[in-house]
Amino acid sequence: MARYNTIAVVYGSDSSEWEVSCRSGEFVASAIDDNLYDVYEIFARFGVWKLVAFRKKNSMRVTFPEEARPDIDKSDFSVSVLGEKVKFDFAYIVQHGAPGETGQIQGYLEMLHVPFSSCSSYASMIAFDKFACKSYVKERVLCAPDAFIRRGDDVDAFCARVASKLKFPVFVKPTQGGSSFGVTRVVDPAELPEAIQYAFSENSMVIVEQGVSGREVTCAAYTDGGVVKALPPIEIVSDNEYFDYDAKYNGHSREICPAPITPEQTAELQRTTCELYSFIGCKGLVRMDYILSPEGLYFLEVNTIPGMTSASLVPKMVREAGLSFTGFLSTIIENS
Repeated sequence: MARYNTIAVVYGSDSSEWEVSCRSGEFVASAIDDNLYDVYEIFARFGVWKLVAFRKKNSMRVTFPEEARPDIDKSDFSVSVLGEKVKFDFAYIVQHGAPGETGQIQGYLEMLHVPFSSCSSYASMIAFDKFACKSYVKERVLCAPDAFIRRGDDVDAFCARVASKLKFPVFVKPTQGGSSFGVTRVVDPAELPEAIQYAFSENSMVIVEQGVSGREVTCAAYTDGGVVKALPPIEIVSDNEYFDYDAKYNGHSREICPAPITPEQTAELQRTTCELYSFIGCKGLVRMDYILSPEGLYFLEVNTIPGMTSASLVPKMVREAGLSFTGFLSTIIENS
């Protein structure tokens, strides 16, 4: 018997990733087992939370016109719809970026004692900030050399320090964000100030990482029955200079699953992912990205709300593992 009855799938976000988040959320909502759960889809952006659609057990999906979407009552995480007040038992969070990956929505749900699918507010906050997360895990895994700047700091002086400290090419990234928004690969030090300003358009803090030569690989982990498990890893081969937004979402990359690496490399990748999952204190489904170089496995970042469209990396891993995606989502829900 299922632990929960009424699942709220929360998507949309306050970040540049909101449209990707909607596609992920709609796919997740469509795949949740309608023999077990009532599913309610919530679009949440800039504090306005609306009910987009719902699907009762073994029933058709009911949608609302945009102008007639019921408001979510955030005082108790409920909605009044068609004469019925529905209080949600569980939140499946599919908000890429803020507030879904920053720990904000997790903190709200923790205060209401509503179970949810992702990491805690504390673990989400650490994992979402690239500089903070690398600082947290660097004694347990290889990390590329980096430098950090806040908006308002002296950019010219910072660029001079980067040029003396790091080898080019470097990657300039907002410390908080995803889907490669605000990211630039910089080969010429003269182009570094412009890349930093571009990253500032996404966040007030920027990290500059030394590029590492190697193969880009990614692996996901989740909890099942108290045991942390890893899915088959994927190698990402981009047609572009790196795995940027265009490569991710416009078909300019090959995502090879399982990754064509040795059994020993696969085991190391899965073991490292599970160990970092436990060390950071993750919960639910998490994907971690790496560069597999001749020197070893370099950690890039944690995705606590990974993409979940039909073409995303995690669904491909789930299929390769021989798992039903609907059953996999039930595992995430029932073990969160």
